[in-house]
Amino acid sequence: MIGILGGTFDPPHIAHLAIAHAAYEQLDLSEVLLMPAGDPWQKAATLVTSTHDRFAMTTLAAAEATYLTPDDREIERVGPTYTADTVSTFDSEVVVILGADAALGIPGWHRGNDLIASTRFAVVPRKGIDRSEVDRALNDRVSWVEMPFVDISSTEIRNHISRGYSPRFLVPEPVVAYIEARGLYGSSVPSYTVVPIIAHDE
Repeated sequence: MIGILGGTFDPPHIAHLAIAHAAYEQLDLSEVLLMPAGDPWQKAATLVTSTHDRFAMTTLAAAEATYLTPDDREIERVGPTYTADTVSTFDSEVVVILGADAALGIPGWHRGNDLIASTRFAVVPRKGIDRSEVDRALNDRVSWVEMPFVDISSTEIRNHISRGYSPRFLVPEPVVAYIEARGLYGSSVPSYTVVPIIAHDE
């Protein structure tokens, strides 16, 4: 079975990868698709980085593991991005991976009831969210993904970079290089220099 981990990925960070790995390992998935949203309806009033840059960063992040695959079907779609529409493009059942806070809101999503009826969900616990409430909201179509709580958000990383700090160890190293090369989020020159180690014969 294929897992789908969607999001704005602005930028993709280590918590995204940790969630994808935990779902892959615990649910015996064949692969996990990292799927950046094209026009995320829930962030209509938020300035979002270009789809080109977000997909490029997602591709770099996916290279961290063979079972991770970048998927561009949502950024190629015209108009607002809805999960129910995305799931309907698959011929077989998929697992939607998301946090417990987002899972509670699914009944209010576009075609949320259709999504609940046709899909299984891999849900990551969140502090302050009652698991039983999530189970009820999703008609018990839930597999809980157990992992340490990683409190990192893309918003916090963007703010961190805009203040002149490096995102090293918060996002994969190739994504750090991409952000700095493109000057995203107010970054300018690289915050570190790679020094080659040269062996000398003695």
